[in-house]
Amino acid sequence: MTPAARVQTAIEILDAIATSARDGGAPADAIFAEAMRARRYAGSKDRRAIRGLVYDAIRGVRSVPASGRAAMLALADADPELAALFDGTPYGPAAISADEPRAETGIATPALIKLFDPLVGKADREAMLARAPLDLRANRLRSSRDELALIFPDGEAIAGLADGWRLPGETAAVQHSSYAEGQFEVQDAASQYAAAALGAEAGEVVIDLCAGAGGKTLAIASAAGDEAAILACDTNRARLQQLPPRAHRAGATAIETLLLNPGQERAMLADRMGKADRVIVDAPCSGSGTWRRSPELRWRSTPVRLDRHVAEQAKLMDIGADLVAPGGKLLYAVCSIITREGRAQVDDFLKRHPGWTADDGYLPEGVGRAAGSGFLLTPGRDGCDGFFLARLTAPC
Repeated sequence: MTPAARVQTAIEILDAIATSARDGGAPADAIFAEAMRARRYAGSKDRRAIRGLVYDAIRGVRSVPASGRAAMLALADADPELAALFDGTPYGPAAISADEPRAETGIATPALIKLFDPLVGKADREAMLARAPLDLRANRLRSSRDELALIFPDGEAIAGLADGWRLPGETAAVQHSSYAEGQFEVQDAASQYAAAALGAEAGEVVIDLCAGAGGKTLAIASAAGDEAAILACDTNRARLQQLPPRAHRAGATAIETLLLNPGQERAMLADRMGKADRVIVDAPCSGSGTWRRSPELRWRSTPVRLDRHVAEQAKLMDIGADLVAPGGKLLYAVCSIITREGRAQVDDFLKRHPGWTADDGYLPEGVGRAAGSGFLLTPGRDGCDGFFLARLTAPC
């Protein structure tokens, strides 16, 4: 493909990503993969170049653009070499007209930025759109961080995590045989901090109420030496079905899964109420803390979707509270930097549940900053995804 043809292909893919963002459809990665399958003539260099153009545009444009061309023009205005490829040649983009619309650049719209927790500063906002490193978690049931260091010597330890090992973002770690052997999982440091913050121990009953594909479930099982009885729940069948084979690969034998019907969670968990030593609620959220990995989530953020997330989070926290035994622990976690999903959500919970108290001291020293009754982790300060955590203790 010619350089101009690559630009035109990127524009067409951006059109599809923008439409999907507006309609709540497939994520950008899935759309890009499908577009490349439909263009088998594109070589590996073409694919890398096109992907770079697509994701540079997504990172650079603050909200869903009117078109893929408008998004690419926003980049071309600041890049003469890119602008020169809008030359009207066959398979390339038409020449640029000075008066045609451009997408707006920046980290996010002013309205969205106003929703950020007050602790989110300029350095955090800049880091949120930088490329993320690749974080691994050594699986104690199969390996150790020392062994990961021998396998991937270009990495470094992650502060405060006994099992964390950080690699350059482009490292193809999952292609190594040690991954298939269950020696490690790919897991951002923020998620590792969250799993560790739960503090699950051998012999305890643990419920992961929003387990998804089981990343934190497996981290909890590893930390507890496969000696905690863990129930992993979710309403998404496709995601939850990924957990059993992952657990088998990891050597985690004490995990039970339960597919919940939306709206019937409480009834389906009736026999578990008041019996769990620890419950983790890794609730659905805006994903605003993960923009380094999924920058198109900025394009999907709307007031209606945020309201829906906040309501769902409150419901799940209330269910989680009822599952906790007297004196037990509830960990609330969201990969968000938005106040309503973080400190405000926990403040409302504590008002609804008299007698519950907020814990302290469950994160490594220097990690996170106090945010109301919880802690906020940010990429600029903590080098991980944006995350809010709050660990709460039930009255005895």
